[in-house]
Amino acid sequence: MAKKAEMKTFDSALTARARELARCLAARSLMAVERPAEEFEDSDMAAGREFSAQALSELVRLLREVEAARDRLRDGSFGVCVRCEEAIPVNRLQAIPWAAHCHSCQAEAERAGPFGPALGRAA
Repeated sequence: MAKKAEMKTFDSALTARARELARCLAARSLMAVERPAEEFEDSDMAAGREFSAQALSELVRLLREVEAARDRLRDGSFGVCVRCEEAIPVNRLQAIPWAAHCHSCQAEAERAGPFGPALGRAA
């Protein structure tokens, strides 16, 4: 498990990332959807809206993961895999501070896919 000084560093990194994601979400919510002038532009607009919706969904998902990591910092469970309860290596946390799984549980989650058994994505 990470040391107290490392925890403060992780807290700062997670707080900064949460702010950054919140700013991105706020900026996206101000975007207006334009009506196409020509019929053939309609499919381009639909593709653009789909891309924007997917990007927004990804931002929301990542913000939730960051906030969950901040909750784990507060409750003392940060750095422990939420599945197997083994310590998450510090080098993994340094790369992905919101990681909720150890390497092996993350690999298993990725093999299972997004609809696999009770494990989420990237964290």
